[in-house]
Amino acid sequence: QVQLVESGGGLVQAGDSLRLSCAASGRTISDYGMGWFRQAPGKEREFVAATRMSTSSTVYADSVKGRFTISGDSAKNTVYLQMTSLKPDDTAVYYCAADQLLLSRRAEHYDYWGQGTQVTVSS
Repeated sequence: QVQLVESGGGLVQAGDSLRLSCAASGRTISDYGMGWFRQAPGKEREFVAATRMSTSSTVYADSVKGRFTISGDSAKNTVYLQMTSLKPDDTAVYYCAADQLLLSRRAEHYDYWGQGTQVTVSS
């Protein structure tokens, strides 16, 4: 079992950058597909990005490709989401999740979730 704790959210202006962190404990992140999802008020949770460090694979949602970068630090057992050129549409609660088997875009494939961190982008 793995526990996940997100941090780094906040209030920024459009065009700014922000880095989210997801600190894992209990198991090493290299054993999992690690994903970021987000959920805006009144909307469904949507996929943002995912990585599987054991295969050096990453996938991104089209809406964030070229602006967001997912990465992992095995020594710190932490996954990051570097967000640049932020837009008001990026406003949401961002969740980190771990998938034991896959590198998936689908939330239902993920086994463990953090509590989320709020990102608010003002125009």
